[in-house]
Amino acid sequence: MTGSDLTFTFRVGALTDKGRVRSHNEDSLTSMPEMGLWAVADGMGGHAAGDVASALIVEELASLGVPVSAQDQRARVLERLDRAHHRIISHAETNGLSAMGATIAILLIHRAELTCIWAGDSRVYLWRDKALTPLTRDHSEVAQMVAAGTMTEAEARVAPRRNVITRAIGIGPEARPETVSGAVRPGDRLLICSDGLTEHLDDADLAHELSLPAPPPDIAARLVAETLARGAHDNVSVIVIDCEALPEPEGEEL
Repeated sequence: MTGSDLTFTFRVGALTDKGRVRSHNEDSLTSMPEMGLWAVADGMGGHAAGDVASALIVEELASLGVPVSAQDQRARVLERLDRAHHRIISHAETNGLSAMGATIAILLIHRAELTCIWAGDSRVYLWRDKALTPLTRDHSEVAQMVAAGTMTEAEARVAPRRNVITRAIGIGPEARPETVSGAVRPGDRLLICSDGLTEHLDDADLAHELSLPAPPPDIAARLVAETLARGAHDNVSVIVIDCEALPEPEGEEL
């Protein structure tokens, strides 16, 4: 069996919390292992706006159905993000809301093909071979400055405009999510999170937590608990996924 022929089973831990400061939770998350889809949406616009925006995205993703290929899976997700984008705009116009939207980070796995689709500063990370790799790049002002070499990562973490994002679902005339693809391997551990986590935990913190030999629900609980212990200024949402290869089917006896 080649790498591309592998199929996987998943162990998942998913958790969201409103944090220590916010009065309500504008994050929404979904975990659909049977569809090979997991997502975190971080709403913007305040109560009854951000809540609705993130919920609309998750509602659209719930209608995904069973894809026949990784390409089909990506196309279905992008179509649903486009629908959610225009539903959010329509809701804002109907209710007289000036700004309403949500960042999104989606992980897709079809057989051994992995895809990340995102807009904004919610993130996907890969823990593999004792190394942490970010699979997404923030759509934000400070991320652009870091990429241009005019700001360091350390400066970006405390910059006054660090929360100014440049892409989101529901903001602008069209949805503009970014997509990257790769391959998943047995033993991979993946993390999807809203920026409420990465505001308080840096990559070294994440690497330490993801390295622990605990099941995904325990890792998710540890990540949220540590964020709460550090003040949790924002809502925080995490999904932790462990990928295990299914055994190759035995041949039928003649």
